[in-house]
Amino acid sequence: MPTLHLLRHAKSSWDDLRVADHDRPLSERGERAAAAMAAYLRQSGIAPDLVLCSSARRTADTLALLRRGLPDRLAVETRRDLYEVGAGDLLDALLRVPDTVETLMLVGHNPGLEDLATALAGPDSDPGSREALARKFSTGALATLAFDGAWAALAAGGARLTRFITPKDLV
Repeated sequence: MPTLHLLRHAKSSWDDLRVADHDRPLSERGERAAAAMAAYLRQSGIAPDLVLCSSARRTADTLALLRRGLPDRLAVETRRDLYEVGAGDLLDALLRVPDTVETLMLVGHNPGLEDLATALAGPDSDPGSREALARKFSTGALATLAFDGAWAALAAGGARLTRFITPKDLV
C-alpha cells in the first residue's frame, strides 16, 4: 500500500526583506520545529524511499534538519517545479512516481500542499486528522495519506488521511 507524507517547510525568516522569496532561510523557531519533527519521524519509524523537495532554501533547510530522523541512504530529488505551484501540479508530479516507490515524502509549500492533502483525503480518513487539517496546514506540519493501487492512479478522494501532526503537537 503506497504511503504519501506531505510535509510543509518549517517557519521561514523574514528578518531581511531584501532576500528573494525562493532564498529565504528558516527562522530559529523553524529550526527548532524541524528538529522536533525529525525526532518524531525517527520515533514513528517513518522511512520514505524517496523525497521530492522544492528547490526553495526553506524547504532544503527543513529537509537538512529532517535527515536526522530519516534513513541514512535516502533518495532525494530537489526540484524547481515544486516551488510556487498548486495542488494540480503537485498531483501531476506524484502521478509520475515509479511504482517501485512504496513510501514518498514531498516537502513543499502552501497553499498547494494543503489543497492537495484536502483533495486526496477520502471519506474513510481519520476524523481527528481531517479536522486538524481543516483548521490549518501550519509550517512544519506533516500529513500522511495511504492508498491502494499505483501512483499513476492517485485521484481526488482516493486516499486515507491517517495522520496530521504539527510541531506544536510535539511540544
